[in-house]
Amino acid sequence: MNQGIRALYSMANRDERLIIGLMSGTSLDGLDVALCKVMGSGANTRLEVLEFETYAYEEDWKEKIRTVFAREQVNFPYLALLNEWVGMQHAAIIRTFLASKGRKASEIDLIASHGQTVMHVPRHQHEYSDMPNATLQIGDGDHLAVHTGIITVSDFRQKHLAAGGEGAPLAVYGDYLLFSQPGEDRIMLNMGGIGNFTFLPGDCDASRVFVTDTGPGNTLMDGWARKKFQLAYDPQGSIAESGIVHHGLLQALKNHYFFSLPFPKTTGPEVFHLGMVEEELKKISAESLKDEDVMATLNKLSAETIAEAVYREIGDSPFHVYCSGGGMHNQLLMKSLAELLPACHFLAIDAIGISGDAKEAVLFAVLANETVAGNPIDFGAREGVPGVTMGKISLPK
Repeated sequence: MNQGIRALYSMANRDERLIIGLMSGTSLDGLDVALCKVMGSGANTRLEVLEFETYAYEEDWKEKIRTVFAREQVNFPYLALLNEWVGMQHAAIIRTFLASKGRKASEIDLIASHGQTVMHVPRHQHEYSDMPNATLQIGDGDHLAVHTGIITVSDFRQKHLAAGGEGAPLAVYGDYLLFSQPGEDRIMLNMGGIGNFTFLPGDCDASRVFVTDTGPGNTLMDGWARKKFQLAYDPQGSIAESGIVHHGLLQALKNHYFFSLPFPKTTGPEVFHLGMVEEELKKISAESLKDEDVMATLNKLSAETIAEAVYREIGDSPFHVYCSGGGMHNQLLMKSLAELLPACHFLAIDAIGISGDAKEAVLFAVLANETVAGNPIDFGAREGVPGVTMGKISLPK
């Protein structure tokens, strides 16, 4: 038997695995690295985060990705080179992470790598009637495996597409396994570049689980902060708080077709980018609007579209809403959500044992655990949540 297959067989039959989850989001902040002890699988999954770090990307790293990120036309050879380069860079970060924690690669069972999204094109977004949903993440798993010596599971989103989904959001699988709570209806709200939420019913019935993107989370605010204020983001929403919401611009942005699409749906910075903001400013003759007022309007756009999406699913029900992603640090955004959904009780996901900053990396560790040790979960006929295990396995040798 192949040595790598033997190792997979052995770890799949153990009750406990050490898995490094990796997440690099569309905000390009950095690489989240979570070392997790994962016990059991499926409904019996238990998880402990042993170590967590975020390795911030240097500006040169970000610029490399931006040359191909969400662009209709790219330098194709450069994209191919970046696929390998990102894998090698992430491998170097893992080696640094392990050394800093006094760990050896031989102790780690798996790496679970999301990769770096550079394009997301669900069918509603492209103009090709004979083409399927598609998404693309770079950061080759074989390079990660070879340069770390650790079996790597990567490219999770393709199975989701193949089974009829849109390749996102994938958080629903880990959300259901880790955070379902008998007797408590929950919303798991993630506010990264794009907002999304998972509904977890208190009866733990997988067929009732629901997930969807809501629209922009931080992507428009971050882009505006970078362009107008030379900042990576609006710290705690302070710039937005100094501005005044322009209701004409807000309504123009909310008229975008995405918000009227039925659930479930997904989107990305390919749709919600600064070009659309500047176009709407021009249409309503508001190009001279103060930069702070635009930021206030973008903050309100994220808050209202998230709240309206949640309300469409749960109405006035008094849910517990557990928040993660960079948006949970934006105090103005969180204040607006609480005002827009007064029946809901908002908490950081930290309240139930997982750091909000680590959550997405942790969830990919759960997905990798299911790849090697679990079985597909039956989510019933709910669209957008195919019952599949995901990820491609790369062996170090």
